[in-house]
Amino acid sequence: MRSKLLAVAIAAGLGVTSIHVMADPAPASSSKTSTSQSTQAAEIEALKAQLQALQAKVVELEQRTDAQSDINVSTGQAVETVQKQVAATDAQVKKSGDKLSYKGVNITLGGFLAAESVYRSAQEGADIASNYSAIPYKNVQTAHMNEFRMSARQSRLSALVQGDVSPDTHLAGYIEMDFLGGAQTANSNESNSFNPRMRNVYMTADWDTSGLHLLAGQNWSLLTLSSKGMLPRNELTPPQIDAQYIPGFTWARQDQIRLVKDWDKTYWLGISLENPQTTFYSSPNLAKAPVQQTAYNITAGSGFDSANTLSLNHIPDVIVKFAADPGYGHYEVFGVGRAFYNRYAINGSYQNHDTWGGGWGLGVVLPLIDKTLDWQFSGMDGKGIGRYGSAQLSDVTFSPNGNIAPIKENMLLTGLTWHANSDVDVYLFGGREQASKKDFNNGTTALGYGNPAYNNSGCDIAGNTNCVGNAREIWQGTAGFWWKFYQGKFGKMQFGAQYSYTQKEAFPGQGFINGVSGPVGNGLASPKATENMFFTSFRYYPF
Repeated sequence: MRSKLLAVAIAAGLGVTSIHVMADPAPASSSKTSTSQSTQAAEIEALKAQLQALQAKVVELEQRTDAQSDINVSTGQAVETVQKQVAATDAQVKKSGDKLSYKGVNITLGGFLAAESVYRSAQEGADIASNYSAIPYKNVQTAHMNEFRMSARQSRLSALVQGDVSPDTHLAGYIEMDFLGGAQTANSNESNSFNPRMRNVYMTADWDTSGLHLLAGQNWSLLTLSSKGMLPRNELTPPQIDAQYIPGFTWARQDQIRLVKDWDKTYWLGISLENPQTTFYSSPNLAKAPVQQTAYNITAGSGFDSANTLSLNHIPDVIVKFAADPGYGHYEVFGVGRAFYNRYAINGSYQNHDTWGGGWGLGVVLPLIDKTLDWQFSGMDGKGIGRYGSAQLSDVTFSPNGNIAPIKENMLLTGLTWHANSDVDVYLFGGREQASKKDFNNGTTALGYGNPAYNNSGCDIAGNTNCVGNAREIWQGTAGFWWKFYQGKFGKMQFGAQYSYTQKEAFPGQGFINGVSGPVGNGLASPKATENMFFTSFRYYPF
């Protein structure tokens, strides 16, 4: 480096005095020789001085070069550090860009605004949530009339509040509501006055090291299918527009206390104590039963709408669930235990009575084609489980001796969702709920649910009231799509459409079927009610 700098300095003309290479002098006198020697000595001294000056300049240039090199290295390190900080900040901004910070907690807003419509081939008097059990038989006049409604009531608002007590401990609270609540003052005449409805309100505590997760409040029941794991907000609902989902879908939203343990987020075991309620079927001949009911439900009291009734329960529903995420798909199996409670009188003596019910179920979610085609399946079987199905078949009926008699039922749901591209999803689902008869006879008096002695003779005749029509099976096939026609920094806007065909079939009873009479007692009358529905939905997800 020094030789190069010296050469550069010399070449740049730092040696202002010319250096001459002299040939051997010709012989001369001693005086001339002495003068020549003095001149040469002076020139040599001058050259030495110039050389020292050049060496000093070289040292100075080297010092400047080294200092500049240090500056460049230091600057490069600083730039690299800043770039890393910017990248980390960008990642944090992207991660928390949908969160608001307040007093040390993060708040994430969610939900959507909806403008939807529904057309039904038979009137149900229902809004965007269908009432499958109420699909009318042909004897009902509204079965011959169409229904069209527009609704914004499925619009939804949510807020998630999260705080980290430590790197291991996380607390959160979640609230979600829509406008599908209908107070007694709500109507569609002018200013409809539909009120907000609580969907989910709960708090959670999660401990990473121990793998424990606590939830308390109202949430989807633990038996609802999840897309992965067993933590809240991972519930996998069918993608349809109908707010009552699809017959065969197993679910509830209710108060609960839930504790879950995970092993490396791969295997999960949970238990949940959940708010109990019972749905009853009372025989049209119940007043002729030898033992009469004293109490099994009551008119709703303080804090409830007095137009409703509440069942009498004193033990929570208990649900235990195991789930696995081994790397391909999600798998789960669960069991539920239930208690039913009533009071009746025998020979003037009043008695409380407990009856037990429950069942088991399973669920599977598989990516048949990664990020393109998903398949889900869920099912449940048991006694007294009707309230956990979308069709809302009855849980129990009554035996002649006054006891509650749970009704056996099974429910199945399966479906495919095709992610055609980042903007379009197409789905095809089918589901079914089926009950077994729970019938009794006290002499000539028919009691219970699905009794073949019930009169179904008028179910197919408009205006006829001879139609008990206990539902044996309700099934549906549905197809639809969602098109996300805008996705960007201002959220997401999408349009969806859904068509569904639903059929309700009754247990065989006495009388006619499709206008054809059969011998009394042969149970030929198995009436059916059908419903064609078409839904549309515009939704805007701003968050």
